[in-house]
Formats: sequence, C-alpha cells, structure tokens
Amino acid sequence: MTALETRLLGANLPTVTRLGLGLAALGRPGYINVGHGADLGPEKSVEAMRANAHVMLDEAWAAGIRYFDAARSYGLAEEFLGSWLADRGYDTTVGSKWGYTYTANWRTDAAQHEVKDHTRPTLERQWPETLAALRRTPDLYLIHSATLETGVLDDLAVLARLVELADSGVRVGLSLSGPAQADTLQRALDVRLDGVNPLSVVQATWNLLESSVGAALAEAHAAGWGVVVKEAVANGRLSARGSVPQSITDLCARLHTTPDALALAAALAQPWADTVLSGAATQQHLHSNLSALNLKLGPEELDALQDAAQTPAAYWQERAGMAWN
Repeated sequence: MTALETRLLGANLPTVTRLGLGLAALGRPGYINVGHGADLGPEKSVEAMRANAHVMLDEAWAAGIRYFDAARSYGLAEEFLGSWLADRGYDTTVGSKWGYTYTANWRTDAAQHEVKDHTRPTLERQWPETLAALRRTPDLYLIHSATLETGVLDDLAVLARLVELADSGVRVGLSLSGPAQADTLQRALDVRLDGVNPLSVVQATWNLLESSVGAALAEAHAAGWGVVVKEAVANGRLSARGSVPQSITDLCARLHTTPDALALAAALAQPWADTVLSGAATQQHLHSNLSALNLKLGPEELDALQDAAQTPAAYWQERAGMAWN
C-alpha cells in the first residue's frame, strides 16, 4: 500500500490526497470519455459495473488514494462507493454533488442522460438519497455544474439550506462547467446570506486545453476555499487516444511519459490545486494517471505547454460534441 501526500482542502478539514478518483465513468454504462464503452467491455449490467467499480476502488486505495468523488447523476456511483466503503470498513474523504438527475435508465443510447435542476425541492430530494446511497454523510456536497444562468447562487431558499448543511459540518460548495467558469466562481465568492457564505469548495475543469479559470481558482484558494480539479485529461482528449497538441507530444517524448500523466502533472503543479481527480475506468489507465505523481514540472516545462490552450468557447463547443458511448 502506498502513502500519497495529503493536504487540507483549502484552509480547513477534511484532508485530501493530491490525487483523487472520480466515479463519473464508473457508475453508469454511458459517458462522454473517449473510448469509454470499450473500456467497460461488452458486459455492462449493474452487477458487472458494481464489480468493476469495486476493483477500481480497491486499486486506487492500494495506490494510496483517499479522496473519492461521486454525484447523484453518475448513475449508481454513490451506491457503488457506499457499498464498497461499508464492505471494506474504510473511513476516507468523500465528496458528492446534487442538481442533476440521472435519466438514462442504464442505456448508452438514451435521448437524455441527465436533467439539471438547481432548485430547493431537488436539493431536499437528493440530499437524503445521497445519504442512503453512500451509507454515510459526505464530507463535501457541491452544486453540480453551477452556472449564472440557473440562478442557484441567488436562490435564497437553496442558500438557506446550504447554510444549514454547512453548519452541520459538511463542506458545501459548487462544481463549475462551461466557458464562464471564472465568472460563476467570482459570483460564488461574493455569496452572502445574513453575512455568511456557506460555500467554501470549488471543483472546476482546468487542463492544458482549458486553463481560463486558473486566476479565479487562485483567488478562491487564497480566500481559504478548497480547490478540486476535474477533467484534467479533458475527457480523454489529453490521452494517447486523443488528438494531442504537438507541444504536449514533444514534452512527453523528452520526459518519457504519456499525455495523460503529463496533463495531470500540470494540474498538480498549480499551487492552488488541493486535489486533482483521475477519471480512470480501467486499472491500466489508473496506473498511467498515477505516474503523474512522479513528474515534477518546472516553469520551463509549463511554459512550453501554454500554446496547447484553446479558447474557452472552442473547448466547450468541442466537449459538447463528444458522443456518449
């Protein structure tokens, strides 16, 4: 068993390992990651998916990972994680998210895979669902893909309930998505209800193709917020399966590493990143991701990677076009 470096999540408990495991690709048969369907193989029953998730969680645990991330919309990810924790008797740091409802009915070809709703009734329904599935209280509970358009950051009923959860000891926050991640985070930093901001954690997409939220994440971290990085491998676009920019390919050759490891190492090199999620669905990909921990990128290497970045609009348009598989 390996011991990974841990740190506080922002200025407060809980602690997290530098690398975490996200279950977006492990809790449901369909997802947008490049090659997801092939990774899972032909057998995608609930029983087969649960068994694979438990194997991946065991492998992550043996590698020293102690932060695990799920969501109500990740199919049965919370239930898979909860049953694994109960069976193994492990106590570790767990995060989950509310605001999307899984609607694909275990199909990869569903017309609609999830429905977004950031209102108080959804929060009231999904919080007890999360507790039941995980068989415990999550350490983190985040608004899933908050945007300015949903109005959730101005919804006094939602904010009042989030204050209650925060007062109970849960770290409450939001995850971000879309080209306006930075604007949404700036608004979240300013949220107040009776002088209190219940939010203190942000999970954001930051990677070598889309780094526009970096300055806002640095500001949040300086204010004591915890920062979780998701999609550091850009849903597989920054892997051997993707169309990897030449600057990344060249540096991989020089450092004798893989694009996914380099992408994760770049995220880990950001001083504001408390934990970076691996989204691996196979043991091979997890071990490739873990090799990022042995890469120490300096200013020269990071500067050489800057020209890989796309505009936020181009990045998110391309992501929106990725097929569920």
